[in-house]
Amino acid sequence: MFVQRPVVKRTARAILLDLTDDRGPGEIVLIKRVKPGREPYWITPGGGVEPGVDRTVVEALHREVDEELGARVTDVVPAFVDTVSDPEETPGGVKVQHFFVCRLLSMNPRLRHGPEVEDPCGEYEIVRLPFTPEGLTSVEVVPPTLRAYLAANIEGIRALLAPDLGT
Repeated sequence: MFVQRPVVKRTARAILLDLTDDRGPGEIVLIKRVKPGREPYWITPGGGVEPGVDRTVVEALHREVDEELGARVTDVVPAFVDTVSDPEETPGGVKVQHFFVCRLLSMNPRLRHGPEVEDPCGEYEIVRLPFTPEGLTSVEVVPPTLRAYLAANIEGIRALLAPDLGT
């Protein structure tokens, strides 16, 4: 019997690609997180959809990318959804993470703002890695399901930004 678990949190996360040099593999922009007492890990920019602030998940994505990177993105295309149990929030509840492939339009880290900058829990370092299987597996990208998806689908992810996709 199927039992639907309550969605207690939704997040919008950017698989943010800088493809300014069409001849090379391009780069993915990630955030290296260093928290006291934990090993470093790398995450995609993004965060929670805030009721009363964000009308849509995509609006939350744009807000989060602006806050965390001082960046603007274009060509936002849904790519991957990850559903994880979230016992801390609500026993039996889940967190749904929406991952969007997007193209970096501009970025100025001096324009960063929001809780990650104003009241950080540890360090948030903007990093760029080659958008290759080797680049993606050289660091501990979380969640592991995203890391596996990215490393196995480089060409398909780039194809989501192709001009003939029709989005």
